[in-house]
Amino acid sequence: MRSFRDRDPALRARRWAGGLALALLLPLAGCATDTDADADSGRPGASSSAPAPAPTPSATAAPEVRAQLRVDGDVRQYLLHRPPATEDAEDAEDAGDGPRPLLIAFHGRGADAAELRAKTRLERAATARGMLVAFPEGLGHGWGAGAQATKQRPDPALDVRFTEALIKHLVRTERADPAQVYVAGFSNGGSMALRMAADRPALLAGAASVSGQLPTGDAAVEPTGPVPVMVVYGADDPVRPLAGLPSPPPDPEEPILPTRSARDSAAAFAAAGGAGEPVTRQEKGYDRTVWRLGNEAPGGSRRPGGTVQLLVVDDAGHTWPGSTVPPPEGFGPVSKALDATDTILDFLTGPGR
Repeated sequence: MRSFRDRDPALRARRWAGGLALALLLPLAGCATDTDADADSGRPGASSSAPAPAPTPSATAAPEVRAQLRVDGDVRQYLLHRPPATEDAEDAEDAGDGPRPLLIAFHGRGADAAELRAKTRLERAATARGMLVAFPEGLGHGWGAGAQATKQRPDPALDVRFTEALIKHLVRTERADPAQVYVAGFSNGGSMALRMAADRPALLAGAASVSGQLPTGDAAVEPTGPVPVMVVYGADDPVRPLAGLPSPPPDPEEPILPTRSARDSAAAFAAAGGAGEPVTRQEKGYDRTVWRLGNEAPGGSRRPGGTVQLLVVDDAGHTWPGSTVPPPEGFGPVSKALDATDTILDFLTGPGR
């Protein structure tokens, strides 16, 4: 096992250069700052201003922007991808340019929004589905995916509140559909997506995690209600083993949280959703285990036929299946048997399987 972290100096240098190159491609006209998010967060902070009106569709609107949001006194950064705007604003209603589905995508520890965007190409797949995609930046290049306070993250709920505020902000300013809000992430970001699904199931229509598991031990996160969830995991992950990491080694910079196994993480959501016994089937290059959520569970009627799914990918490491970006040394191979991006979006936006 080469590493228990998403960070090493050489990797950070490569990622920094790649992220800078991507950032320079973004239109400067698309940069924006919002300072009224403390009102959204429901917590005290800087004084708030009046909410901005919903934007009018425009053919000249930049498809991608870097923006800021003040939450709990911190100025948080995010990269927003918009699908192409309607060419004629007067025809927006006739063209079906109404509220859009929203995906919040969390990067891994030691990475950033640009790195996740390049690795997953989520914005390309989302465009075909008319989705907004927000890639938020974690504080210190990471996320508070566990419920335990640490020296580095004394407020373990900070990122949950930030995500809530970001969703409310994008519903108000970008016409995101509050009934079609999804979260996804990789590694530590995958665990953050699972934490949002566990802590705020009523806020989300679905969640997906690649190479991320639920924290356990003192940092344990327990699902609190039904929500469709997909967990994609490499069978040969050398960083976060498929069987979980109940006793991680100490980390001098930020503690690595103990985790459940990938299967136990998925099963916890199945239990919270009143699911029955799972069914596992072999598919080309991976095994798929499916729990069908019970409609009798509180909130289960929100998405009839919803499921919790675990996909264990053969010959895959701590990587995003289908990615064309080479992984860091020691992270294991990238499977080409599965396109995680399309698989996740099909799961999140489909009728449920």
